[in-house]
Amino acid sequence: MDRFARLVSRLLRVPVAFVSLVEADRQVLPGMIGLPEPWARRRELPLSHSLCRYVVASGQRLAVSDARSDERFRTSPSLADLGVVAYAGIPLTDAGGLVLGSLCAVDHEPRTWADGELSDLEDLAAACSAELRLRILSAQSRSAQQVLETARAAAESARSDAQRLEHEAQAGMDHAELLLRASEELAQTSGLEDVRRRLRDLFVGVGKPSYVGLLVAGKDELHRIADPDIAHSVEQEVLTLPVDAAFPSTRAMRERRAVFVPDREALVAGYAPEAVGFSDRMGFTTVLCLPLWGSRALLGVLAVCWAKRHEVGVTERATLTAASGYVAQAVERALYLDERISVARQLQEAMLTDLPLADHVEISALYEPAADGEMIGGDWYNAYHLPPDPPGGEPGALMITVGDITGHDMHAATIMGQVRSMLRQATLDHPPYSPAAALTALDTACAVLPVEASGTLVHARLDLVDGGPDWTLTWSNAGHPPPLLRTPDGHVSLLVEHDVLFHRGLGPFLRTETRRDVPAGSTLLLYTDGLIERRGHDIGTSIAQLVALLARHGDRPPARLLRRISDWAKGPGPGDDVVVLAVRVPRPGRL
Repeated sequence: MDRFARLVSRLLRVPVAFVSLVEADRQVLPGMIGLPEPWARRRELPLSHSLCRYVVASGQRLAVSDARSDERFRTSPSLADLGVVAYAGIPLTDAGGLVLGSLCAVDHEPRTWADGELSDLEDLAAACSAELRLRILSAQSRSAQQVLETARAAAESARSDAQRLEHEAQAGMDHAELLLRASEELAQTSGLEDVRRRLRDLFVGVGKPSYVGLLVAGKDELHRIADPDIAHSVEQEVLTLPVDAAFPSTRAMRERRAVFVPDREALVAGYAPEAVGFSDRMGFTTVLCLPLWGSRALLGVLAVCWAKRHEVGVTERATLTAASGYVAQAVERALYLDERISVARQLQEAMLTDLPLADHVEISALYEPAADGEMIGGDWYNAYHLPPDPPGGEPGALMITVGDITGHDMHAATIMGQVRSMLRQATLDHPPYSPAAALTALDTACAVLPVEASGTLVHARLDLVDGGPDWTLTWSNAGHPPPLLRTPDGHVSLLVEHDVLFHRGLGPFLRTETRRDVPAGSTLLLYTDGLIERRGHDIGTSIAQLVALLARHGDRPPARLLRRISDWAKGPGPGDDVVVLAVRVPRPGRL
């Protein structure tokens, strides 16, 4: 009974809810949530505090927006002792229709109860009544056992009745369990495929359907969300339906109501041959289509189907309707997350730099988002030429950067864009374009400006030695994983020199830089930690494997090298974004 109270509190968003059974001199509360002491401990209230007795007396639902201004209730002690302001109660009945009590929702603030909220409360009351009947039937069953000991014929009849009633009660219990599972399971979903996957095992117990389909509304059409784990070849044939198609699901969408098709004869009589053919191939006989209402619009349709003819009673239909409300909430949340993640992905990818076209240096980049679509990261790369010296001459030295802003959300992606631009500007504003000077300027700017940036990065400059063919690499590392340098002889070095990461709390920091000769034909590899930090893998081992891979394949063009690295990193999807930048300086004779 406490579960029903929790469901009411959660579904109607009220602080207090309870299952009330009204007796001659008191009100018993077998299920409750939110009541203050001493009432919560006693699990009963005097009739002087009971609004539920009016529900029992009338046998009708009672909805009060503000009891303080209602002549019937404004003097009730429940207003002061229990904080009752708004009240809604639905009758609870036994199998003979006798009103036993009510399922109640209480708010401490004035509230106008919406029709949909009262309908949801009625659906839960129907399931709660079934549970009460089960308890009554259990008592009756015990009495029947006593009768069995004295009269065999009477006992046989009573046993048959008990079995029938038990089946009905079990069905009611299954329906109540369905609502509980729906509220718990669907509250944890993160995408449409996840919603579809959970629907498969949600509807169990008496009357279990053979198929539960999810169709989401598009512009003048319905899109079927296919089962991500079980391939239904027939399901794949009809993934999109125009709203004006003669299918039960599209009728539910057009008419904004539940549509029930009891058998194949009704389907043939009322729908298109395509609908009949689809149903036959899927093995359906009975179909119930329920509209999924979101907070602002109709989101789609839930299709519940049975292979054999199935009678959907009032209680079962009420339960399925209530469950569809949980499905609608999950679908609405999934659509919102999918849209937000899509926008964030587009924003992040739009901020990734187009690589410069160089006559000699070969450069290629790889960006792979995290496997978890909600993890929008702050990984980035950058590459650009310094101004020519003298002006009008050949492009200047090549600046390259790989960085990772702390966080996995839109904020991290936004900060990434700011830091990328600030570092680029700092570099161009500080001739002779020292990587350390630019990073120091970035630290200073972040300490002064309201930019809460933190993370790691490598900022490097690649210069052609006068007269060629060799190059010089100058870099400053702010706490980032070490770049790898492969020389033409296949030897790979880790460029381990680094300073601390950048963080506003650390204040301005005088950055250092390191210089290394780079023989012609060498390959430089910069990457973010998502490439080497994977669940179940040691970072040192991952770096060693990456070194070995670069040693074997580093003489290939950068684009092909990155494909090899991407293949190596495949398996379980990365838990973080991955950026890899490969730069190869030309061999002698190719300058």
